[in-house]
Amino acid sequence: MKSGVLNNKLFLYLTEFFAGMSVMAVELGASRLLAPYFSSSQIVWTIIIGTIMIAMALGNIYGGRSADKDPSPDRLYRRIVIAALWIAAIPVLGKYLIIGIAGVIIFAVNTNFLVIAAFAACMIIFVYPLFLLGTVTPSLAKYTMDSLEDNASIVGRLGAFNTIGSIIGTFVPTFVSIPAVGTSVTFLIFAGILLVLALVYYISRGRSHDDEKGGNAGSAGSTGKDAAKAVITGLIFVLCVVFGHNTSFAFWQDDLTVEDESIYNYLQVYESGNRVVLSTNVLFGVQSVYLKEAGLTGMYYDYAMAAPIMAGYESKDAPMKMLILGMGTGTYATQCNRYFGEMDITGVEIDQKITDLAHEYFELDGSIPVITYDGRAYLNAIDDTYDVIMVDAYQDITIPFQMSSVEFFTMVRDHLNPGGVMVVNMNMRGQSEGSINDYLADTISSVFDQVYTVDVVGSTNRELFASNDPDMIARLQAYAETSAGQPDDTADAALKAEHALKAPELSVMMEYVYSQLERYEAGDRIMTDDKAPVELLGMRVIDEIIGDEVAHYKSIYREQGIGGLLEGFQ
Repeated sequence: MKSGVLNNKLFLYLTEFFAGMSVMAVELGASRLLAPYFSSSQIVWTIIIGTIMIAMALGNIYGGRSADKDPSPDRLYRRIVIAALWIAAIPVLGKYLIIGIAGVIIFAVNTNFLVIAAFAACMIIFVYPLFLLGTVTPSLAKYTMDSLEDNASIVGRLGAFNTIGSIIGTFVPTFVSIPAVGTSVTFLIFAGILLVLALVYYISRGRSHDDEKGGNAGSAGSTGKDAAKAVITGLIFVLCVVFGHNTSFAFWQDDLTVEDESIYNYLQVYESGNRVVLSTNVLFGVQSVYLKEAGLTGMYYDYAMAAPIMAGYESKDAPMKMLILGMGTGTYATQCNRYFGEMDITGVEIDQKITDLAHEYFELDGSIPVITYDGRAYLNAIDDTYDVIMVDAYQDITIPFQMSSVEFFTMVRDHLNPGGVMVVNMNMRGQSEGSINDYLADTISSVFDQVYTVDVVGSTNRELFASNDPDMIARLQAYAETSAGQPDDTADAALKAEHALKAPELSVMMEYVYSQLERYEAGDRIMTDDKAPVELLGMRVIDEIIGDEVAHYKSIYREQGIGGLLEGFQ
């Protein structure tokens, strides 16, 4: 016999609605929780969706069997309470579990680290609460049906409420809660919604039982137990709110100037001596840097400054036009302005929050326009041409396939002036044949006649310079030789010599870049809009990089065990 709010089927439909909403919110929260550690690539998304679908399928099966065996809705709402508390605990414990899981797996496997670690993290952190929420639909189907005559329409309405809830649960976290209050609070919000739902049910059920039993002693004892459970549940939730509402993804760092989230990225800003640094990933390096005092960055930006020289910046009558796809906080623009003087620079950055950080913490010149747009979409929307186009949109394994295809690089070529140069920051230098960089360079070589690469010392970056102008290297050579004090017969030799006196560190840098440049021998590994397996290729390089980084510690572990490993970290 139904009691309390269950007499009103609207409450059951609302249960379905909020369960569907919470499932999608947790799924999107999972992607944001994992992204700072494992990236937000298609591979990670596939793992998240796959494990969640497994959990939901098993929950559907179990929920149906449980409802057939015991039609009491108490069991369903008890499962909702457990799921809510588990979700509320994710902001408190999730980051520690991810680091712990990654630490174990990094020593246990040699390949597919990202796949295995991300899959294990999803299974341990997210499968159980979503399994419990997966029991909602079949259970409610059992409770809402009064006869076989209306079972199809009831199931249809339940499905509709679940779908509508899922739609709202997709948009709200992405566009409202995560950008506004962060991933942790988003988990807590939806956990709270589920708890309120269960609380309404239990309060209504308790009143209904009291009315039926006339307030006898047995009923009072049952009510007391329910009250105690409610207090314990509330206490656990409050503790999760206290310890999880503003947790840091990089919990081992206590010197962050900013830790925030946007629609697209996890963001952290910190200062290190003379530098202000932006990182969009907890485990994978630096994305942008600002030097408080003029000088070279020591990063790939220094190498990329060869592009304006290759494009003949000193022979231009008007300021050189430059487009930066993947502006970040404007490191490349700032450095070019510092060393080359007045330039007509336009930046394209898809993440408005990064642009805001650029102006607030990285002293990006306010006269440089930054368009909040996808790089390829921007090229497709304009007719302007440029002397230099910098492509710096690749971030760890997260390489946008639409900016790695032959169609994209053809579009870049068409937006270059005669003699123009494209420079691409390829941030994962693979050592094995057929790496992501080989595919990118082969693809670019099918569009440009002149393709040269140089490896960045002390990092995994590789800079690629491409043009259809055969004189691009001759210009860099002339600059390098003049800077080195060698004779130069070109008309702008005096200008180069003058610049060498003003910025000797850049002159030395360009001399080094010229000496290390290698002409790329093109292959036939061409990526297209239809086929660009950038995630799988990137994952292989990440495996190589991680393998190289931990090889020393693995050796210590094999020889001395965990004790030797811990001693090595001290």
